[in-house]
Amino acid sequence: MAAAKSTENHSTSKLNTRQVGKSGEDRAVRFLKKKGYRIIERNYRCIFGEIDLVATDQDEIVFVEVKSRRSKDFGNPEAAVDIKKQKKISRIAMNYLAEKELGDHNARFDVVAIHFLPEGERVEIIKNAFDFIS
Repeated sequence: MAAAKSTENHSTSKLNTRQVGKSGEDRAVRFLKKKGYRIIERNYRCIFGEIDLVATDQDEIVFVEVKSRRSKDFGNPEAAVDIKKQKKISRIAMNYLAEKELGDHNARFDVVAIHFLPEGERVEIIKNAFDFIS
């Protein structure tokens, strides 16, 4: 798991959950681009739901779930990507691959965890966080 710590002050204490999520996605995009990812889509929606980011990393299509937290009260952000969420993301990814006729491409799931804490910001990436689940 790669991590980056920043002292950027993103005063998220006054933001609502949706705003924290959007701020986290913006931060994740910057982080992933620095790592060499190319962002293809943000907030891809279909009948099964939404996935935060679709990107490429070298020759792989990467479906990225971004989880942000502004406190430690509810545990680590990545813990929110439970088996139920993994199944949902898998269905969305399969729909995306079929819709875009990309079924012959390698694909994986990454989770980006953003910690907006008083002592600073921390960004972590969990590559290949889980496999396709049907």
